[in-house]
Amino acid sequence: MVLNIAMDGPVGAGKSSIAKAVADRLGILHLDTGAMYRAVGLSAIRAGVDLQDEAAVTAHTRQIDVAVAHSAQGQRTIVNGEDVTDYIRTPEVSMAASTVGKYAGVRREMVAIQQKLAASTPMLVDGRDICVRVLPGATVKLFLTASAEERARRRWNEMKDKPDAPSYEEVLRDLRARDAQDMNREVDPLRPTEDAVIVDSTEMNFEQVVAYILKIVEEKTHE
Repeated sequence: MVLNIAMDGPVGAGKSSIAKAVADRLGILHLDTGAMYRAVGLSAIRAGVDLQDEAAVTAHTRQIDVAVAHSAQGQRTIVNGEDVTDYIRTPEVSMAASTVGKYAGVRREMVAIQQKLAASTPMLVDGRDICVRVLPGATVKLFLTASAEERARRRWNEMKDKPDAPSYEEVLRDLRARDAQDMNREVDPLRPTEDAVIVDSTEMNFEQVVAYILKIVEEKTHE
């Protein structure tokens, strides 16, 4: 049986960095599905597509090729042959990803790609509907979270030294808006499944979270 680990959680919980570290230590691949939605959002922005027009966004998604490649530095996200990894972490693209991620047609396109990748390859997949929709039969299901204030603080620390960096208050406001949009969307709203282990990292540092998750994986794979 292929080892698949599903990790969900809200924005700013550190899913991508934690998932990559855990996957590296287990010797399996890490698939950052959020980056795929960010890539769709970026592509739609560049193409001038109205992000509030579900039909237009869905049609645009069907016309582009979203793929991933793995390098020593981690996942590279590619749209129509262009590596867009360095362009998808802005606040604008973050909100665009949350918006396009509400649409059933967009999610169907992305989920099909994700399931195909995971079917034959051991991997840790992180996102917002992995336990429910992408890998409902995953060996291990996790929900990584932290308080909104702590998630905002971590995100602000990553951005504060950059030109035109937002204030902590702005980061917190945007994060709460993203949470509300993700948790209240009609299609696959963000929430932990009954069989997911909730990992609250508010009071834990990076290494403590990684160690805790590795312990969960060890226990689940030897049940």
